[in-house]
Amino acid sequence: MTQPQQPKKPLKLVVPRDLEMTYANLVRIAHMPSEIILDFGRMIPGDKDAKVVSRVIMSPLSAKLFYSALGENLAKYEANYGEIQIPQKQTLADQLFRPFTAPGSSEDDEEEGE
Repeated sequence: MTQPQQPKKPLKLVVPRDLEMTYANLVRIAHMPSEIILDFGRMIPGDKDAKVVSRVIMSPLSAKLFYSALGENLAKYEANYGEIQIPQKQTLADQLFRPFTAPGSSEDDEEEGE
């Protein structure tokens, strides 16, 4: 005789108080048959290399579930705040870390005309 299944409780995620947060503005993704490796890094203007600040290793199944959850959350974000624009002419680093130009300079005028 099978027993009725108990409703599952939501997983409680415990975040340690001393957990160090990390900012990353790039990720390198590698894979092997049994795992997906995400190296999160930070690129600082003026540095020639980016520093890896965290490495996350996931099973392919977990990576696919993460991919799905990330897509759902990005869709919710865009529904609330508008579409996230991806730069087309430049790399993301160029967009984020371009040199400062004074308001009214010719470079600003070119961007407004696009």
